[in-house]
Amino acid sequence: MSKKPDLSALFGANDTSSFLGLEKCENLELLNASLALIGIPCATPYQSVGPYCKNAPQALRASIVSLSANIDRHNFDLNGQIFPEDHPRAVDCGDLSYDEENFQTNRDNIFKSIKTILSKKSIPIVIGGDDSIPIPVLQAFEGQKKYTILQIDAHIDWRKSHMDETLGLSSTMRRASEMNHIERIIQVGSRGLGSAHSDDLADALNWGVSLFTAYDVHSNGIRDILEKIPEHSNIIISLDVDALDPSIVPGVIGRTPGGLTYFQTLDLIKGASKKGRICGINFVEYMPEVDVDGIGALTTSRLIAASMGILSRQEFNQTYNLDDT
Repeated sequence: MSKKPDLSALFGANDTSSFLGLEKCENLELLNASLALIGIPCATPYQSVGPYCKNAPQALRASIVSLSANIDRHNFDLNGQIFPEDHPRAVDCGDLSYDEENFQTNRDNIFKSIKTILSKKSIPIVIGGDDSIPIPVLQAFEGQKKYTILQIDAHIDWRKSHMDETLGLSSTMRRASEMNHIERIIQVGSRGLGSAHSDDLADALNWGVSLFTAYDVHSNGIRDILEKIPEHSNIIISLDVDALDPSIVPGVIGRTPGGLTYFQTLDLIKGASKKGRICGINFVEYMPEVDVDGIGALTTSRLIAASMGILSRQEFNQTYNLDDT
């Protein structure tokens, strides 16, 4: 057979431009939902590569279109529907515009948009887009509370600058460490060679980062990681999808063997939600142009969908003071 069967037709899915067929809310001033998914194509990409992940948000939406009619079916990763009855649902706020030349404009737009989402008492679920995006996203949380960052990434991103750029994807966690509202950083999944120097690692550890390599996760599991999150923490998850093994997410710019599994990653998100409250989550660094038969989009979009279910339960339990459903 030279042509794939149409899974959307099999499931009775309708054509939709939103993630999983969610209701749209492209005017953030009208946002009235507990969970707000927003696509951000780029912030501060290095000039040498440009906005190489700019097509990720639309590719991730397209990957999960076939399940848009199944949103209320049983999700075995959650032991129930993504959004159980009476639980909060997400809305899709579309994609931010971006400028391939004026990166300050991008950062300002991201900052203002996330600020608006937070002002509406909604949790931003960011899909992107290169890993410089979390810098203005994290900046937007200033003045809210004190936060723990759980970074899940193949790289530690502690460069002072790279290619003369201080706000690029190699400096995300160093810039976060300079923000007064970030009180704790837990980094998970580092492995192999990247842009980091040994003195970058020393700076991270001297600052107080709790570092767990991918090898640590495979050897010891995730219990020790979750114990580093204090009870009742306000948590922001920054997930670079190259943290996952390239066998399941090949669509990244720097494939590195030995990455996390889907369930290790999902369990980190579930575990974080039980230690405190996830106040925001970023999914970045998916690059559709180098994916293999859409495997990376499939894995990432399913992880996003499951995470929305985790956040929905978290918000329901917080509102009604109930145990996990």
